[in-house]
Amino acid sequence: MEKKDQIDLVFLDVRMPKKNGREVYEEIRKASPETAVLFMSGYTKDILDSQGIIEEKLNFIAKPAMPEEILRKIREVLDK
Repeated sequence: MEKKDQIDLVFLDVRMPKKNGREVYEEIRKASPETAVLFMSGYTKDILDSQGIIEEKLNFIAKPAMPEEILRKIREVLDK
């Protein structure tokens, strides 16, 4: 990643066409371990946990979410 030092946060959907969010997360961690990641999904967190897609310690917000909720969660993740 050429400009990885300029990326503070990556906002990922858990399910995507070619890779799931967890796979993308692992690649981001290898390239830039300090980059914050926020997952979003329409599936409930407990279902996602049971499928091994996300863990308890990862940042997550459920769909649907109002723009203000998303912005608040992004701020929370960046402030950690």
